[in-house]
Amino acid sequence: MDEMEEELKCPVCGSFFREPIILPCSHNICLACARNILVQTPDAESPQSSRASGSGVSDYDYLDLDKMSLYSEADSGYGSYGGFVSAPTTPCQKSPNGVRVFPPAVPQPPPQHHLLGHPGSLPPIPRNSCLTCPQCHRSLILDERGLRGFAKNRVLEGVVDRYQQSKTAALKCQLCEKSPKEATVMCEQCDVFYCDPCRLRCHPPRGPLAKHRLVPPAQGRISRRTSPRKISTCTEHELENLSMYCVQCKMPVCYQCLEEGKHGTHEVKALGAMWKLHKGQLSQALNILSDRATEAKEFLVQLRNMVQHIQPTDGPGRPLIVTSGWGTLKENGVEFEACLVAQCDALIDALNRRKAQLLTRVNKEHEHKLKVVRDQISHCTVKLRQTTGLMEYCLEVIKENDPSGFLQISDALIRRVHVTEGQWGKGTLTPRMTSDFDLTLDSGPLLQTIHQLDFIQMKVPSAPMLQLEECCTINNSATLSWKQPPLSTIAVDGYILELDDGNGGQFREVYVGTETICTVDGLHYNSTYMSRVKAFNASGVGQYSKTLAMQTSEIAWFTFDPTSAHPDIILSNDNLTVTCNSYDDRVVMGNSGFSRGVHYWEITVDRYDNHPDPAFGVARVDVLKDVMLGKDDKAWAMYVDNNRSWFMHNNSHTNRTDGGVSEEATVGVLLDFTRGILIFLINDEQQGPVAFEGIEGLYYPAVSLNRNVQVTLHTGLPIPDFYTPGEADLSGSVC
Repeated sequence: MDEMEEELKCPVCGSFFREPIILPCSHNICLACARNILVQTPDAESPQSSRASGSGVSDYDYLDLDKMSLYSEADSGYGSYGGFVSAPTTPCQKSPNGVRVFPPAVPQPPPQHHLLGHPGSLPPIPRNSCLTCPQCHRSLILDERGLRGFAKNRVLEGVVDRYQQSKTAALKCQLCEKSPKEATVMCEQCDVFYCDPCRLRCHPPRGPLAKHRLVPPAQGRISRRTSPRKISTCTEHELENLSMYCVQCKMPVCYQCLEEGKHGTHEVKALGAMWKLHKGQLSQALNILSDRATEAKEFLVQLRNMVQHIQPTDGPGRPLIVTSGWGTLKENGVEFEACLVAQCDALIDALNRRKAQLLTRVNKEHEHKLKVVRDQISHCTVKLRQTTGLMEYCLEVIKENDPSGFLQISDALIRRVHVTEGQWGKGTLTPRMTSDFDLTLDSGPLLQTIHQLDFIQMKVPSAPMLQLEECCTINNSATLSWKQPPLSTIAVDGYILELDDGNGGQFREVYVGTETICTVDGLHYNSTYMSRVKAFNASGVGQYSKTLAMQTSEIAWFTFDPTSAHPDIILSNDNLTVTCNSYDDRVVMGNSGFSRGVHYWEITVDRYDNHPDPAFGVARVDVLKDVMLGKDDKAWAMYVDNNRSWFMHNNSHTNRTDGGVSEEATVGVLLDFTRGILIFLINDEQQGPVAFEGIEGLYYPAVSLNRNVQVTLHTGLPIPDFYTPGEADLSGSVC
């Protein structure tokens, strides 16, 4: 609990809080200290004019100031108002926390109607008094209630009491007649502390006493402290108990506040319900922060180990390889430098000038590594100490059973916990420096090139890291991106990208080069591809990266391909609409090929003149483009006129079927590789039996037409409802 002590000290006096009050900025200050740092503004400056001139509450972003206070709690300074005569001559002293503390000013005679005139209240506050928070420097103009308008932080006061009691001497037995012994238990019913002999003599575990509950002394002391619960009263209506919680103002209120105060139109909730809700939120935020603190402790251990590796010692260290013509020496730190000196001394005099430069470089690298790691250790230690202190303070606050007191500070604590957790964000717990000396000296060059002597890399590259946020699949293409690890200094000559076959098969190389991003086209639809990448240099090939699974699109989206179409083909509508400027049939194919899965697309007839015979189907990439589709052995098609249709492959006509096309007719093509069949539809009804069987390999959608026909392609369509892949018999019409 030692780390929590900073949370329990006043930023002005540097001592434990005494009668702490909560400022509107959610910071705390002793009541007496608040009185000491009050500043009286000029009589001509009213609270309204102060707010208008920039010192008002609305000019500050409270959340940002709370964030700022996490970084500047110890180095903030307080200064009085300037611009009037009394300010420059006001004497001040400095608190242990670096805050300038002004002694109490001589109060002016209070008016007869002052609200603080009752016995036991604070002395009257001068008119137009101003209070500045010593942590976030937010200035506040006090109203007629003075400091009594700020709520007392009873939860913080209770935590301070428990903390101070935990530091005091052990509790003594209350029944020992001479030299009381240390108490070992407390009876909650008797409310007496016992040592072991007195407990056995005066409180035997039998009869009615057997039902009494014995607890450890520390727990009994806390029970005394926390029971019974104090009833909180409203700061504006002192005779009313706090019983509700204003959601908009985020503060406990009483019933009179709701009836006649500013909270009458606000949303309010039960005090107990909000107490439990905020305790749960604070506990949840603490769990996340606790994980961060655990990571920080492990990270500090890692950094200290790095210092031991980098720090020169006379003992054995982590090996670092220096290669020369005389063999391999494994040293670290100073031994690395000694090895370098020995090699340079063995060379001719011309090498000595270069030797000094190399030694300087090694020293700078060594000092740089130590400085970076030590700075990171120092920074992380301070953060961890602050985090642990905040955690222990929050845990003590959660133990409080005073709902209104807890709710007065819960929002600020929850924000602080979230802000502190955010400071342990991405990169905070990552080493900024590696402990390895990744430098290898090659002393083999000829003497005439001695002036070019330098360190070279003799290690294979580390495994690349896939950048998941940039990896994606579009249609049947996959894009992968990768990079070298952040701390890697090993040279890389290039990368090798490998993919499997999308069906759990062996990996194959799909890219070799220096780029760190690659798009692979022509993959199978509705398939999962495993991908990995490795780096290489002159020393060899490094390890593979992690394997990434990439799923291609289930449904194909494609257009007609203008690059492979016959020159007489005319494309429009983003390559979805096609016609021809020739009376002869010309072929155009889609820009995506299929070899796996089930695919369906449709073609609508936009124009149909003089009863031509357009053909629809699939084709190999090397199909003839200047004849009707199906005339050669590279295409499988259905050609149709206005009355009937035929299936055609390799100039063989089969299965004449009644029913043709006209303008606005729709032709559907269903390609099922799971069964190896091709089916055609006209106006959503199957046209004839299964057109072709034994379909396997790579096929592209294709159409042949002349100038009397214009059609439009529709893709990304679901499989027709009548068809289920794997049906036993599709020899006839299914409709």
